[in-house]
Amino acid sequence: PATAPAPAAKKKEPAAKKKEPAAAPKEEPAAAPKEEPAPAPAAEEPQAPEHPPPTEQPTAPAEEPAPKAEETPASEESPPAPPAEAPAPAPEPEPEKPKAEPPSSPLSLAVEEVTEKSIKLTWKAPEQTGHSGLDGYVVEICKDGSTDWRAVNEEPFVSTRYTIQNLSSGEKIHVRVKAVSASGASAPATLEQPVLIKEILQLPKIRMPRHLRQTYVRRVGDAVNLMIPFQGKPQPEVTWIKGGQPLDTSRVNIRNTDRDTIFYIRNAQRNDSGKYELTVRVHGAEDKAILDIQVIEPPGPPENLKLVDVWGFNVALEWGPPSDNGNSDIKGYIVQKSDKKSGKWFTALEHCSRTSCTISDLIIGNTYSFRVFAENACGLSEKAAVVSDAAHIKKTKTTYQPEKIPQRDMMEPPKFTQPLTDRTTTRGYSTHLFCSVRGFPQPKIIWMKNQMEIREDPKYIAMIEQGVCSLEIRKPSPFDGGIYTCKAVNPLGEASVDCRLDVK
Repeated sequence: PATAPAPAAKKKEPAAKKKEPAAAPKEEPAAAPKEEPAPAPAAEEPQAPEHPPPTEQPTAPAEEPAPKAEETPASEESPPAPPAEAPAPAPEPEPEKPKAEPPSSPLSLAVEEVTEKSIKLTWKAPEQTGHSGLDGYVVEICKDGSTDWRAVNEEPFVSTRYTIQNLSSGEKIHVRVKAVSASGASAPATLEQPVLIKEILQLPKIRMPRHLRQTYVRRVGDAVNLMIPFQGKPQPEVTWIKGGQPLDTSRVNIRNTDRDTIFYIRNAQRNDSGKYELTVRVHGAEDKAILDIQVIEPPGPPENLKLVDVWGFNVALEWGPPSDNGNSDIKGYIVQKSDKKSGKWFTALEHCSRTSCTISDLIIGNTYSFRVFAENACGLSEKAAVVSDAAHIKKTKTTYQPEKIPQRDMMEPPKFTQPLTDRTTTRGYSTHLFCSVRGFPQPKIIWMKNQMEIREDPKYIAMIEQGVCSLEIRKPSPFDGGIYTCKAVNPLGEASVDCRLDVK
């Protein structure tokens, strides 16, 4: 019995020896073995010293490394603690999860074609694809009356067209499409109605006339009679709605054939305005069109028309827009004036876009009245806003006051502005002497030769014009040479200039 525990101790030794190589490189944790030897070795170590001494003393040296062997597992068990804690930082990416949002639903899911065994679908990409991008789409179907949806494609595909094959003729199938990304799948885009698996000979198509593709405007009281053609085989199902509700049959009459639909209102009113939605459906395939009708009438008169100011032959007016625009935007205003004497109205301003204006060129002394009409697409308002106060253009008293011009003393003694210049001439060739003079009263001109006055001598011709004095000497000879003087004399004084003439 004493030897029984010894083999157990011997069996543990090789285990310790096997673990030593693993623990050898890990010499750093010296304090760790002292904390964790308690659990396992504590029960076995007290038994080992009780029995082995009397029977097997040689085993003592084998047991001495035993504590090291049991310390080494402790050293092995303590380092794995950090690896166990190492995955703790893994949850750090969790704050990024809110950014990774799944894509939004695909748009405009519609049936393009139906055969006896297939459905051809089309749709548009979603508005939001998420940060990770779009992996593709998944198409799911469910039989009418069931809630068991199943995917018809194993892997997502990127095309926005898909044909569902191998369907049974006569079944009604619900169809939906999901957008898929690394962040997950979007909310599904589902067809409103189940699709009947039956061949459609011709898909529904509404051929909206060109003049109905924009707002169709009619006046109050007019009849609305519109025919909208379409196509589709077999005969399509035609429905009209307004604001999501069926039409009021007391106001609107609808007559459908296999080729067109007739929209008729006998007496249009303003509450008939709005957007009417036409749907043509053939076994789940459908086409839609919008008919926008606007029923208008003349606007009400402008409000609060008042006379702001009167000055000279001008008048300033102001007013406010009408309270009822006739279900159409106001295009402008027309301003008219009336003279009290004639009593007739005349247009003073057309297409005034503002709610104020100035009327000019009024006749002084007359009294005027003014009125304003509002105008929209239907025409002028039935009534006009009339100003309460008349505008009297007063006469202004004017007196003629002649301009006072100060009298100027024009008296001036003679003064030569251009003197005579010395001349040389040839014998037998007539020559002229020139100078200019001013003065008031006009001075008398006296010509002299060598200080002798030239009197009535046919050889000399003296003239004065606009203050320019000239003396012509006809066919001079050497005897005619000398000093010539021009003297100007008036009551205020006299002036003279002279020059030398040489004759060769």
